[in-house]
Amino acid sequence: MPALPELRELERIIKLGHPHLEVDVMCEVDVQHKRFPVYKLALGNPDPDVPAIGFFGGIHGLERIGTQVLLSFLRGLISRLAWDKGLQHMLQEVRLVFMPLINPGGMWQTTRSNPNGVDLMRNAPVQATDKVPFLLGGHRYSRHLPWYRGPEGADMEVENLALCRTVSEELLSRRFSLAIDCHSGFGLRDRIWFPHAHSVHPIPHLADILALEELFQQTHPNHHYLFEPQSLQYQTHGDVWDYLYLQAAQSPANTFLPLTLEMGSWIWVKKNPRQLFSRHGMFNPVAEHRLHRVLRRHMSWLDFLMRATCGHREWIAQGPTRLRLQERAVARWYRP
Repeated sequence: MPALPELRELERIIKLGHPHLEVDVMCEVDVQHKRFPVYKLALGNPDPDVPAIGFFGGIHGLERIGTQVLLSFLRGLISRLAWDKGLQHMLQEVRLVFMPLINPGGMWQTTRSNPNGVDLMRNAPVQATDKVPFLLGGHRYSRHLPWYRGPEGADMEVENLALCRTVSEELLSRRFSLAIDCHSGFGLRDRIWFPHAHSVHPIPHLADILALEELFQQTHPNHHYLFEPQSLQYQTHGDVWDYLYLQAAQSPANTFLPLTLEMGSWIWVKKNPRQLFSRHGMFNPVAEHRLHRVLRRHMSWLDFLMRATCGHREWIAQGPTRLRLQERAVARWYRP
């Protein structure tokens, strides 16, 4: 197997969790005479009547820290299953799905894009409703420029097709599901982004997002995350989570909440400006003590999401309460 540390760690976890994990190779990616598998791992109850949460990372090859956070969380879960009766019981009530390394070819090449030069977060067939930032919002000029969307009219890249198939099969068919996608690279704060990225219009499940945030605030009152729609910062073409959320909207009886953890890598650069001279350092903590701190920092958030998915019936608002939450959320995020 090629020397990609995150892939080696993922395969060690697969061996460690063999009695508990369902493992599939959703696709394979060829790059520089090497072939990398894109794994999907699942554990918990496969019954379609139970809720599910998907953990996704490594969409951008430069952002290794997202994959590393998910691998640390998954290893902890597998290790706890040997003795944690509470976790064993919880997994009878929820389905967990992991795709920690969606773009292994880009990670091997140390590029944001996949080996075809396509930015997988600009590759879905979704068009922004307003003007997007030049290049950053997604473009079709050249694969040699960052944020390239891919050729007009072409199918999505094989990695995105694998992601969409996983979400469609494992999440969208359920009455409740949630997804968390781990990235890094924007701002001085850790952000939790939710759709839309292609439009400034509020999503129908805005009340659920606010309810989830308030639940997290109650249980983790000293948290450091900033919740906001991505469009509050900038709009983009081709956002894959917008695409999947719009697909889910075709089944209005179901609820699908896709979230993005955007780790604020600018703080790492601020503390160590020499990282600016490294593409890897601009998106990942370089100092070992800082890396370990980041890996610890997000474990409570991921654990909370797993538990919130399992207990979603206790916090999803209905009736007048839901309407009030929706009004408060619109006032907070969409009115100046």
